[in-house]
Amino acid sequence: MNSSEIEKHIEAVLQAIGEDPTREGLIDTPKRVAKSYEKLFSGYNKNPAEVVTVFDNEGYDEMVIARDIEFYSFCEHHMIPFFGKAHIGYIPNDKIIGVSKMPRILEIFARRLQNQERLTSQVANSLMELLKPKGVGVVLEAKHLCMMARGVEKQNSMMVTSTVRGLFKKNLNTRTEFLRLIGKV
Repeated sequence: MNSSEIEKHIEAVLQAIGEDPTREGLIDTPKRVAKSYEKLFSGYNKNPAEVVTVFDNEGYDEMVIARDIEFYSFCEHHMIPFFGKAHIGYIPNDKIIGVSKMPRILEIFARRLQNQERLTSQVANSLMELLKPKGVGVVLEAKHLCMMARGVEKQNSMMVTSTVRGLFKKNLNTRTEFLRLIGKV
């Protein structure tokens, strides 16, 4: 990430909107924005395969679910935040992952400019690739500030996306069980 370029452009944005970047409250704003971008867009520097630890499965063949995982991302269309909760599940085959790894995979992809549909699919695809499970289900529920603070200005709207792979897609009972366990049926 090129912090000095970000600082230069943020100063130009401040001027373009009619602000004075030299006034007391804004003097360090370009530096603060550049520093915050290091965290907000840290997903570009990470690969799920490098942070996920897999273990041999010892015969477990039921769903593994992490639900209500908070996430924060940025809409690629307006560069405004969207945030919410994710529910991620899989049915293991030969491998399982550490419990913190599902949120970690989500975090890697969420910390990039995104749309919610792609984010949902990237999490599912990553789990399918890393674990080769019998199936995966991912549901994201998010509030988008681009809908809340501008545009249609709908404060209580929630966007829900889902992606299912393997048994979650092929078997209605499996999909229904996943949705029931995450509280969506």
